[in-house]
Amino acid sequence: MVRPTLARIDLGAIRHNVTAISEVIAPARFCAVVKADGYGHGDVPVASTALDAGADSVAVALVEEGARLREAGVSAPILLLSEPTPDSAGDVVKWDLTPTVYSEPFIDALAATGAPMGVHLKVDTGMHRVGADPSVISDLVARVRSRDGLWLDAIWSHFAVAEDDPEFTLRQLDILQTTAAGLGAEITRHIANTAGALLFPEARLDMCRVGLGLYGFHPSPETRDIVDLRPAMSLVTHVTHVRRLTAGARPSYGRIKPLEADATVVTVPVGYADGMTRALSKNGSALINGRRYPLAGTVTMDQVMVTVGDDDVAIGDEVVLLGRQGDEEITAYEWAEELGTIPHEIVCSKGPRVPRRYIS
Repeated sequence: MVRPTLARIDLGAIRHNVTAISEVIAPARFCAVVKADGYGHGDVPVASTALDAGADSVAVALVEEGARLREAGVSAPILLLSEPTPDSAGDVVKWDLTPTVYSEPFIDALAATGAPMGVHLKVDTGMHRVGADPSVISDLVARVRSRDGLWLDAIWSHFAVAEDDPEFTLRQLDILQTTAAGLGAEITRHIANTAGALLFPEARLDMCRVGLGLYGFHPSPETRDIVDLRPAMSLVTHVTHVRRLTAGARPSYGRIKPLEADATVVTVPVGYADGMTRALSKNGSALINGRRYPLAGTVTMDQVMVTVGDDDVAIGDEVVLLGRQGDEEITAYEWAEELGTIPHEIVCSKGPRVPRRYIS
């Protein structure tokens, strides 16, 4: 590695989070959501670690994501969270993926492969993203059961606001349960994401699909009293340049912030191409030698500058942009609040230019 910038992924934290959440949701099964390259943490290492820690299955968004896990040797069930196009049915079979269905064309395409498989039927209970309207579920169930080789393994849905709207969440749960009534006791039911699994015991049903909590993030302040979670990702680099500047100097593009006094300004090799977004330019921070320092100006594509005042900082010193150093910590929650977004987006934004280094 030439550029000293990396995302440090603590697989021990992943293992801890699986164990801690599993104890809360038992006897419901744990499905580890590893889509989007494991929320930026690396899908194969996270899936392998989660399964080793007790997860029963994993879930992905894309056929390509499932194929990558199979190629890496993951043998556990892999649930596709959305229907791919009907012409992808053969790939679903090839990679032994568990398909979600909610339309007649895709059900027919799966049947046409001639491969025996169980399917998970998704009901739209109020999020209105994907899934079948409850009014057509009986027709879709009949269509699945009329096709040779297909059977209904599960019926499921997805919470939209489990972290902050109990009334709507319980309404979604009731729609799923009502829709599932009469399908048979052997049919798996699942609806809970991390927030639903932790805040609504009645929503745990047969399986919970845990995404955010797997990576160590709480969906709401209320869940902090329910389970101990540990963030798994840190964004780490090192000082590459040191310069003493006088009061009034305005480092970086746009010259947005003047130095209030003479100060040392250091450069570190990470920028918005690595997920260190420009929106952090005014109020972002970095940790060096266990202390927190402000960014010195606009985040650029490949580099950012940090004001360290009169402190002794040298080329090669470790810099933490996200994570803990000594007694100080910069969290994904802090970034998310500053940027008006959610921790999911923060960790997913660390692109392929940032190598992952795994520790246990």
